Amino acid sequence: MSVITIQCRLVAEEDSLRQLWELMTEKNTPFINEILLQIGKHPEFETWLEKGRIPAELLKKLGNSLKTQEPFTGQPGRFYTSAITLVDYLYKSWFALQKRRKQQIEGKQRWLKMLKSDQELEQESQSSLEVIRTKATELFTKFTPQSDQNDNQKKGKKTKKATKSKTSSIFKILLNTYEETEDILTRCALAYLLKNNCQISEVDENLEEFTRNKRRKEIEIERLKDQLQSRIPKGRDLTGEEWLKTLEIATFNVPQNENEAKAWQAALLRKTAEVPFPVAYESNEDMTWLKNDKNRLFVRFNGLGKLTFEIYCDKRHLHYFQRFLEDQEILRNSKRQHSSSLFTLRSGRISWLPGEEKGEDWKVNQLNFYCYLDTRMMTCEGTKQVVHEKVTAITEILNKAKQKDELNDKQQAFITRQQSTLTRINNPFPRPSKPNYQGKSSILIGVSFGLEKPVTVAVVDVIKNEVMAYRSVKQLLGENYNLLNRQRQQQQRLSHERHKAQKQNAPNSFGESELGQYVDRLLADAIIAIAKKYQAGSIVLPKLRDMREQISSEIQSRAENRCPGYKEGQQKYAKEYRINIHRWSYGRLIESIKSQAVQAGISIEIGTQPIRGSPQEKARDLGVLAYQERQTIKPV
Repeated sequence: MSVITIQCRLVAEEDSLRQLWELMTEKNTPFINEILLQIGKHPEFETWLEKGRIPAELLKKLGNSLKTQEPFTGQPGRFYTSAITLVDYLYKSWFALQKRRKQQIEGKQRWLKMLKSDQELEQESQSSLEVIRTKATELFTKFTPQSDQNDNQKKGKKTKKATKSKTSSIFKILLNTYEETEDILTRCALAYLLKNNCQISEVDENLEEFTRNKRRKEIEIERLKDQLQSRIPKGRDLTGEEWLKTLEIATFNVPQNENEAKAWQAALLRKTAEVPFPVAYESNEDMTWLKNDKNRLFVRFNGLGKLTFEIYCDKRHLHYFQRFLEDQEILRNSKRQHSSSLFTLRSGRISWLPGEEKGEDWKVNQLNFYCYLDTRMMTCEGTKQVVHEKVTAITEILNKAKQKDELNDKQQAFITRQQSTLTRINNPFPRPSKPNYQGKSSILIGVSFGLEKPVTVAVVDVIKNEVMAYRSVKQLLGENYNLLNRQRQQQQRLSHERHKAQKQNAPNSFGESELGQYVDRLLADAIIAIAKKYQAGSIVLPKLRDMREQISSEIQSRAENRCPGYKEGQQKYAKEYRINIHRWSYGRLIESIKSQAVQAGISIEIGTQPIRGSPQEKARDLGVLAYQERQTIKPV
């Protein structure tokens, strides 16, 4: 993707800010809260949960029925549309999260059911371990592809890339066979192979390590089951009424069980929302850009009348906002001979950020505007690429429409608009020329993440099967490495202050400075510089969706192994371990790398980071496996 996000502060007269604040807090956010509430109580909710989404027509119908009710009336049309889109997004994300948790629980439970120690396998099969190993060797030979056996007979060095791919393929085959077979000895032999990563171990099993690994899997299942009971989206309680209701219930009632007590506690400890939901402007023509006599930039939003907001932005982003104005002026002066689909700006979002001072809400809280733009539109070459993509897509739509015998009025109007767009899209906006970045597809940058070593980079040439360079965090940051130590000290200090505040029942939301974000930018810049130096075709980043769970389970497993049967000792050890290791915002770092890569024209790939190995090996294998997966995808 070539779309990046930039932001600016919106400054206006006090009356304008007050009107917008009241509109978003007294009408739009309650409107969203009410839709979320009615969706959660709907009789078809469980059906939607299974399907993973809410019918669009029902959302639209529900939104239209609430428009005429107080206090939701009197909002701009864009506000209603934004609210419905936001509700759809929130529930779609929640549904997807619940579905993934269920799948993870089922997969881990199947694995746990199969996972048995060597002694248990001997008892179940009523055979010795040697017999099980012999049967496992026989099965492994049987399910190994014949081509692999021929490769083993050939001379030459066997690459690690090929080995990992074959192991992964065989693992899936063995797992499927285990679930289908009924022969006890065969099942035990397959279980032996699977738990040993498709290998025949000649070393006696370490029962202590096996027990620790099994317990870690049990912890993962327990945590996922707790997460599965998470509350449905309920919106933002700007007035604190829900918090007061929960406090009243907890004061005058006794919880029926531990889960209810935990729910009350979580609701009371949860930080109350301070700002309303953002409002999205999905169309780039919903915003009008202006410039005054002093060359100051302003913006107006459709539906907000004459409310005008001045742009306060970083100097690095000023040229983007100037381009937004230029695009609209060119479109206006040409009497709409150009297409707005080629605007650099794609969409925007108005959002309030909470402030720390006391006073009127619209004075204390900061109004920000987030802009989503396509960096390809900044150059002539990039614009041509977008034009080609859009022309191809529109032509395909028109060809399909011609094949239909009859079109209704709505379809005919849509086809007319597409034909008009096709005519105007071939008249692109004037852009400066800048050659696109050309990297070698065989050279990849693998970026691995870890607990103690946050970032490690490997430059891999997969054709020559060699690593061209490694880079650690210290090498990436160079003379700025001291900032990393400063950030660690800051995190530990804030953690200590937060702990003291919690003991005194005082506010404990200590926000960190922007030092962490600055370090992320330095790391992203260094990674992009390495990619350009070695002419890498892409940067491979790991998936992070399960990383937090893996880290938490690993820490708890370590704690249980260190202090068996001593729960307080386990908690203390886990706490100290979390303090000692480096806590890193991997998601923020990934977004920073993506943003820098998009601007440089370097593609981003996502791969699965290996579990075992050193940080350098993980980074190397991440790049190699990403290239291999790319090669296995055949064009349709």
